[in-house]
Amino acid sequence: MSSFTGVSIVEDHEGCSCNTSAVDPGTDIGYHLFMVKGYSRTKELLSIGESINTGPFIVGGHDWLIEYYPNGAYPSCANFISLYVSLFHDDEKLDARVSFSLVDQVERQTPMYIHATNRACRFDNDVSWGTNKFLTREALERSAHLKGDSFTIRCDIMVRKDHNTEDAGGHGTKVLLSDIDQHFNILLQTKVGADVTFEVSGEMFTAHRCVLAARSKVFMTQLFGPMKEDITTSGVIHVKDMRASVFMALLRFIYTDSCPEIEKDYMEEEEMSQVLEEEQEDGTVEDDENWLQWLQDLFVAADMYDVEQLKRICEMRLSDNLILSSVMSTLALAEQHHCQGLKEACLKFIQVQPPWCLQTVTMSDGWDHVVSTYPSVIKEIFFKLASNQRK
Repeated sequence: MSSFTGVSIVEDHEGCSCNTSAVDPGTDIGYHLFMVKGYSRTKELLSIGESINTGPFIVGGHDWLIEYYPNGAYPSCANFISLYVSLFHDDEKLDARVSFSLVDQVERQTPMYIHATNRACRFDNDVSWGTNKFLTREALERSAHLKGDSFTIRCDIMVRKDHNTEDAGGHGTKVLLSDIDQHFNILLQTKVGADVTFEVSGEMFTAHRCVLAARSKVFMTQLFGPMKEDITTSGVIHVKDMRASVFMALLRFIYTDSCPEIEKDYMEEEEMSQVLEEEQEDGTVEDDENWLQWLQDLFVAADMYDVEQLKRICEMRLSDNLILSSVMSTLALAEQHHCQGLKEACLKFIQVQPPWCLQTVTMSDGWDHVVSTYPSVIKEIFFKLASNQRK
């Protein structure tokens, strides 16, 4: 169980300051809360590449600190909030997994991390792990997470290091942290014992029926229900109208409860585990649109196979990355798959656009589809826009 290690508070009284309260220093799995009070002030006072750091807090016997960049760590991510975590004056090398989330999301039944390491990262005194693009400032400012110009970030750290403790009888006991997700990922990669094959867009994927059925009611019905023999007589299940990369991401999440591909700025482990300056932009507008289309497809796949946690994560990422050219197609998906949270995010995004941007929305491919398929949604859009006139 993850232990609470304290809270750090950034306040805007006569400039920016940070007060830290740390508790429970002996845990190997801990989370730290970082509260930003007076967010607007921190955004005004700090430039690109400037951060506020928490005081040290302890997880696994090591001191850690969090770096908060309200205007991005680098010019290539100036529209984003950047976050990093690092060891504080500690020369020991160790492996740890880190995740950042908005605390409102952790309070739900199923935590949905915005950014998390898929593997344990190597930390020492010179190496940090973080995300340049935790959340766009625009998405934060129009979300419910910003309350009274304040929001709270949760940082979870799991130190992957064995240590000896004593039980009640005074006997030494080895405490091992769970790495079940790594074991299941190896099972997926090596295909040992795989007993079902899928063909998706001309590519073959082998998997384990029991794992799929345990994680998805749809797979349970498909693989062990009354129709299982008819479906698997040929030995291959054909999945239509889905990209191979989307199905692979779905499988990875089913096996590991993680989907690093869902992040636009996803990097390999060695890149992710270091703070490296990126001078060039991560992608063009076309790249962003392609990524959003892929994310929409993954959202549909998660709904199709009833992988609810992955669907909610996709909903969150789509809500945080709405753009004019694709907001209507995202709105259509939200309506089709009965996703009220995503629908409200799309409507609010359209509502706050200046009039000259609305023409781009009405000229997008998704507009005609929504008009013809979901005319009631168009009425809701006009109602939102009309409410702007009454203010």
